Amino acid sequence: MLFTKKNHLVGLDIGSRTIKVAEIKGLNKGDKPSLKKFGMIDVPHGAFEEGGIKKPEEIADAIRQLFKTYNVRESNVAVSLGGYSLIVKKIKVQNMTEEQLQETIQIEAEQYIPFDINEVNLDFEILGDNENGNRMDVLLVAAKKELVNAYINLLEMAKLNPCIIDVDAFALQNIFEFNYEPKNANVVLIDIGDGKTSLNILKGKDSVFMRDVSLGCGQINQKIAGFLNCTMEEADEIKLSENSDRISREDLHEIVSSVVSDWCVEIQRALEFFYSTYPDDQIKTILISGGGGKIEKFKKLLSVETSVRVETINPFKGFYVDEKKFDSSYINEIASQAAICMGLAIRRVSDK
Repeated sequence: MLFTKKNHLVGLDIGSRTIKVAEIKGLNKGDKPSLKKFGMIDVPHGAFEEGGIKKPEEIADAIRQLFKTYNVRESNVAVSLGGYSLIVKKIKVQNMTEEQLQETIQIEAEQYIPFDINEVNLDFEILGDNENGNRMDVLLVAAKKELVNAYINLLEMAKLNPCIIDVDAFALQNIFEFNYEPKNANVVLIDIGDGKTSLNILKGKDSVFMRDVSLGCGQINQKIAGFLNCTMEEADEIKLSENSDRISREDLHEIVSSVVSDWCVEIQRALEFFYSTYPDDQIKTILISGGGGKIEKFKKLLSVETSVRVETINPFKGFYVDEKKFDSSYINEIASQAAICMGLAIRRVSDK
C-alpha cells in the first residue's frame, strides 16, 4: 500500500448501491471525537455486477463528485472488501514469532484457501495461544489479487490514496467496539447491503463466526421489477416511497416479507452453527446495519425467529455530532447505512 507520514484517514465505503464517506476529528486527543464530514451518493445502476466492478469510470466519477460535494480534501482513505473473493478464517499453527509466520504463511494458508494461492493477497493476525499445547490461533485473510487490484485502480482513478484495505465485517466490528464497549456478551453483527450480507458473531471481542452471503436489499428491487415489469431504477423508487400508485401496500408488504424471510433463514443457520459449537452460550443481542437495518418488518421477524433482541446499530453513538452542521433527523435516518464507513473512518495509517 501507499503510506505517508500523516496518520489521518477518511473512511470510504464503496457499496454497490451507495458510496459513503466519513471523516472524524479529535480521535487521538483523549476527548470525545467528533464527526467532521459525512456524505452519501448513489452508484449508477449496473456499475457493479455480481460483486465485481463493471463500470470503474462511472464509480470513480461518483467518488470524485462525493468528495467535491461534501468538501472532503483528504486523499488518504481506508476502504473495505467483502464477498466470495475474500476468505477470512481462524486457523491453528505451530507456535512461532510473527516474523517466522510471515515467511511461512503462504504454506500454512494453502490448505485453507479454495483459490490458487498465487492469485491471492494474504494477511494475518496472531490471536494468541491455543489450548492445545504448542499451537496458536491465527486469523487468516485472503483476498483475490484481481479484486484488490480493481479497487486500488478505482481509487487511483478517483485521485485517492488507498492506505488501508480492510474487510467489511472487521470495519463493522471496529465501530461496534468503539461505541458499545463489549465485555463478555455474545453479539451478532449483521450488515445487509444491496447485494451482500456480512455476518459476524462475537464472543466478547473475539470473532468466532464470519460469513458473507449473496443476499441483500437488491432482491426487493428485483421482485418489484418482476412484479410490475419496470426498470430497477423505478423499482428502487417504489421501494423507498411510502405510497405508490403502481403497487398496493399489500403487494409491496408481501414482496418485502418474502425477501426478509429468506434473510432470517440464512441468519438462523449461522446461529445454529454457533450454538452447536458453544452449546452453553446464549446470544444476547443482534445489531443490524446497512439498508436492511431500516426495514422494521425484518427487525421484528428476526427477533421472533431467533428469540433474540434485535436493534439497529448507532455508529454515531460515541461521537460528538454538531447539530448546527448535521441535521439530527438526517443522521438518525442514515445511521444504519453509515456503520461500515464509520468503522473505516476510525482507522489510522499506523494500524496493522
